[in-house]
Amino acid sequence: MSVKEVLMLGNPLLRELSSDVSDFGSELPAGLEDLKDTLAYLQESKNIGRALAAPQIGWMKKVVYAQLPDRTVIMVNPEVVWKSKEMFEVWDSCFSFDVAFFVKIRRHRQIRVEYRDETGSPRSEEFADDLSELFQHEIDHLYGVLATDHLEDPRQILVRAEWEKRYGNV
Repeated sequence: MSVKEVLMLGNPLLRELSSDVSDFGSELPAGLEDLKDTLAYLQESKNIGRALAAPQIGWMKKVVYAQLPDRTVIMVNPEVVWKSKEMFEVWDSCFSFDVAFFVKIRRHRQIRVEYRDETGSPRSEEFADDLSELFQHEIDHLYGVLATDHLEDPRQILVRAEWEKRYGNV
């Protein structure tokens, strides 16, 4: 098991642009294993979370790893190619915030993402609602964008304990 340290808010690497993955044979499998192990550890220890982006563990590649209840999603070099005009509000947090607080932000209700899977095969998939929000969040990491960058009203921040009181643990 190779659990990596998660970079925290303030670390300058979180603001950098990640590089495309060009070699699917050598570096990718080890990096995916690190993402998988680290996400599993975080889900167990923090009791929250569904995905992790490679830059969050200091691997500056365009890779997203999501462990959903019904499937695993691995996105390599993902690109949001379409966004609905309809927006919705969501309370968002992040492992790079140590899930210590939540920010209320707006996201597109639906998106279409083109990406490569772990073998390099092209994929195109549409996501709505909570999965749309999730993948917007994770893909933002690949471009040095954090959920706090979407905050429009500084009064829309809650520490985790207050968020759990109001909205329950997910």
